[in-house]
Amino acid sequence: MRVLIVSDSHGKANLLKKIVQKVKADHVIHCGDFCTSIDQLPDVSMTVVQGNCDWEDAPKESVWEAGRLRFYVTHGHRYQVKTSLLPIRYRVEEVDAHVACFGHSHFPVCEQANGRLFINPGSIAYPRGVRVPSYAVLQTDSTGTVHVKYYTPDGKVIAERGGSFVLF
Repeated sequence: MRVLIVSDSHGKANLLKKIVQKVKADHVIHCGDFCTSIDQLPDVSMTVVQGNCDWEDAPKESVWEAGRLRFYVTHGHRYQVKTSLLPIRYRVEEVDAHVACFGHSHFPVCEQANGRLFINPGSIAYPRGVRVPSYAVLQTDSTGTVHVKYYTPDGKVIAERGGSFVLF
């Protein structure tokens, strides 16, 4: 399974569509601050949540399951992700998710805590604390190993931040 994770596109719907076409993922997760109307988002299998800058009605959080993986998706502003991952860690444990996807800080994060994976793809529009915009691609294999890679919007690999994780 291949999952494209994006956040904080801030009105750059055409850039988002180009990335979606390039990656050819099985599913897309948008962690909020899309800042367009919902109908401007790509017409693909997608989980979308509302960010603090969005005016369109979308869920504030969502749980998406694929195979044996359970994803928790939120924007992150309600969990103070700019200062600590502890509040979102508690929420992820409450919903019993394997992977948490969030945005808000515009800064890429990939870390594992208590057997759960926390991914912030950064921002495809306006990065903060890093020089290049980014998105993440999560790929799984039949052994339960999860690989996470970060890319620039033009498809160049930035890093395998966090490398590979076995979640179950």
